[in-house]
Amino acid sequence: MKKLMIVESPHKSKTIGAFLGSDYKVLSSKGHIMDLATTGKFGLGVDVENDFKANYIPITGKKKLINELKSEVKKADFVLLATDPDREGEAISWHLKESLGIKEDAYERVTFNEITKSVVLDAIAHPRKIDDNLVKSQETRRILDRIIGFRLSKLMQSKTGGKSAGRVQSVALKLIVDRERKILDFVPEEYWAITAKFSSFEADLEKYKKKKIEIKSEEEADLILSKLSDTFHIEEVDQKETKRNSKPIFKTTTMQQMASSKLNFPSSKTMRIAQKLYEGVELGSEQVGLITYMRTDSERVSPSFVAETKEYIEKNYGKEYVGSVKVSKKKENIQDAHEGIRPTSIKRTPESIKKYLTLDEYKLYEMIYYRALASIMAAAGFINTAVILENHDYYFKATGSVLKFDGYLKVYSKFEDQKDSVLPAFEEYQDGCIVSENIIKEQHFTKPESRFTEGTLIKEMESLGIGRPSTYAPTIAVLKERDYIKVEEKKLVPTKIGFETTDKLQEFFSNIINVKYTADMETDLDEIAENKKDNIQVLKNFYNEFEPMVEDAFHHMEKKSAETTGESCPECGNPLVIRKGKYGEFVACSNYPNCKYIKKEEKKDVEIMPCPKCDGTIVERITKRGKVFYGCNHYPKCDFASWDKPLEKKCPECGGTLVEKKNHIECMSCDYKEE
Repeated sequence: MKKLMIVESPHKSKTIGAFLGSDYKVLSSKGHIMDLATTGKFGLGVDVENDFKANYIPITGKKKLINELKSEVKKADFVLLATDPDREGEAISWHLKESLGIKEDAYERVTFNEITKSVVLDAIAHPRKIDDNLVKSQETRRILDRIIGFRLSKLMQSKTGGKSAGRVQSVALKLIVDRERKILDFVPEEYWAITAKFSSFEADLEKYKKKKIEIKSEEEADLILSKLSDTFHIEEVDQKETKRNSKPIFKTTTMQQMASSKLNFPSSKTMRIAQKLYEGVELGSEQVGLITYMRTDSERVSPSFVAETKEYIEKNYGKEYVGSVKVSKKKENIQDAHEGIRPTSIKRTPESIKKYLTLDEYKLYEMIYYRALASIMAAAGFINTAVILENHDYYFKATGSVLKFDGYLKVYSKFEDQKDSVLPAFEEYQDGCIVSENIIKEQHFTKPESRFTEGTLIKEMESLGIGRPSTYAPTIAVLKERDYIKVEEKKLVPTKIGFETTDKLQEFFSNIINVKYTADMETDLDEIAENKKDNIQVLKNFYNEFEPMVEDAFHHMEKKSAETTGESCPECGNPLVIRKGKYGEFVACSNYPNCKYIKKEEKKDVEIMPCPKCDGTIVERITKRGKVFYGCNHYPKCDFASWDKPLEKKCPECGGTLVEKKNHIECMSCDYKEE
């Protein structure tokens, strides 16, 4: 019997094809093949007056592929739909079944959380049919996003300088804008700290006559200093042993957060690399998936992996290092309870496969591997010491800790900061007193909350129940692309248009563009997936509330006036204004289209680096059509030119010039490439 398996990714099909025999043919749909049309009312591709019936059409450029897959389906005796194990994957399988004309008795749905031979074969041995409730949930999400995105984006484009709005996107932007406003409105308050310095440690003033003390001015600090001597009485020494457990294995959000803080990876880059590790990497003679599915809310670990890892820990580190699985408290709204993100085999150490990975792939795999290994190791043990020192009724406190047993830190110290702060043996001071070398005062000011980083925004969105693992990275990417936010020193800062868009949306849509409504909508989608709610009723309830708000906004939202420059048009005398175009801002006449004057800006070359071919300089230039390219300022004597930005760093393999692509760096002279 000839069987056909269809997956999303060509890379994934190559990995799985290596596991299966000649009875199987594994092909790829290359992602989604169908999407909503842009016809009908408001171009939604959804009949809002007929139970939100969706009109799906082939995605541009996919007709040829669909016909090829149809041909293969006709040749096959049976079809296995093996798209990703989540709601989106379920929807893709449904689209494949419908568009390829696959009969009900001629297909099975198979899912697997990792792409290894044993797991794939086990999935094939335990097939099922497409879960209609998961499909309905995903379709409802897509329709909601289409309605909100199309209607609000058109509104923003006609009334503001904004380019788009969205169900999750606009709430995420509001979080960033609200945080920025708190920072701008924050009024720092002065306070002072007093610290006693000893030969091997420091102690901070905490209390006066056993009551917490706050020092608001330098005068108060000076008064306290005048009452202190250099001799401190050892009031209390408290020592106790404590344990620190390792964290659970990664889920999508925690992986993105740590990759942001430790590896400096944007969330989109983290997910792109994780996708490659999941789909499979060539390791010499075999191709295998290195990690489990990377879009998950779960921290569950399979019993087989736990058993394998415990055996590995005992063999390589000793029995005392074997711990137990870390299980976090289950939160609401956990979707698609797969496993967490872990290596497919604990025996496949990062060091053993480093030569097969790019540097960035290695970094992310190493982080995932050691997080999973540490999660099943024993707790680290510490001896914590706290000492209270008294000086004329003023009480100072010093704390310290010493690592007694490294436990999971044996393998995870690289990813978890831990420094011993050792205090002296206070029992050696027989008279119960210790003399300070100096007592100092320091001025401080209270600080506002920090701006969001990508990692902390994702953490906040997860805690508030906004979005899902698959949405965090694309949401942040869209906010950047739409110029709603910019990144400064890893912090997310709203732009002027980001403020304006949020304010307009809150003026007319505060009932919908808010944290609670968005989180409640996620709950509705979960309940549709569990067959606890009717998807059509959810859509009706939303649309009946939303559409009147949109109509009201189109009629009453004030259109933003273009910002004037203070100059007059040299052709008609009307004011010149700043407009936004495809390639950024430009100055033009306010009397457009009657007057089409555009002010020509003086072009200044932006210097990039020394030219690799001559003694000139590579500069950034723009073509007549507005496309950026890089060339030598000695042109035409020197013909160096590149669409990609060249880097001063040389290729480690051939010494050639490296250029910066969208998702990686590559050499202009050889095949060298790095993420």
